[in-house]
Amino acid sequence: MPSYYPVFLDLKGRRCVVIGGGEVGERKIEALLTSGAQVTVISPQVTPRVEALAREGGVTWEQRRYQTGDLKGAFLAIAGTDDKTVNTDVASEAKRLNLLLNVVDVTHLCTFIAPAIVRRGEVTVAISTGGLSPALARRLREELEKGDALAWADAAPLLAEVRKDVRSRGLVIPPDRWQECMTPEVLKLYRSGQREEAKERLLRLLEGASLSAEVHGL
Repeated sequence: MPSYYPVFLDLKGRRCVVIGGGEVGERKIEALLTSGAQVTVISPQVTPRVEALAREGGVTWEQRRYQTGDLKGAFLAIAGTDDKTVNTDVASEAKRLNLLLNVVDVTHLCTFIAPAIVRRGEVTVAISTGGLSPALARRLREELEKGDALAWADAAPLLAEVRKDVRSRGLVIPPDRWQECMTPEVLKLYRSGQREEAKERLLRLLEGASLSAEVHGL
């Protein structure tokens, strides 16, 4: 198996083509739309949800089978069919055009594979097993969704605001001190709705960490 390079793509406004409009295709289409992509769907039939998206102008639906040339101008393509011939033809065109391609559940035809995704506010965690076990990726995703490992993700807006404040004050906070200042007390205050109190508490801790860093010459 190849060693995949993990990456997050900016698809806003980019043309993405999905071959196949069944349940698998629908999931891929929804994910692309969430990322701001301009989606074209090529399939003789589609699910009611995809048909509704086409009626509303959310996607462009070409009601026919895939044909060579359909990927022209695309940034990324996804083949979500169970037709081996179509998948192979799509892969050949994608290779010729040097564009990103995912053929669902056919790893050797892919130039990228889709990870299992966990979203928590502004935080996104992507999980991949390198194509070895999609079931394991889903299991890990479920464990993260149920557990508290991503509890701090809820406080991402707080951390972003405080980071901006710290920069404007010219404070120098070593990365490990940031971690030390992200205390359970701060998180508890934030999650209970006491957001200003959480901000003030975190800033006080960071100010102390900055002074400590200066004293120790960090």
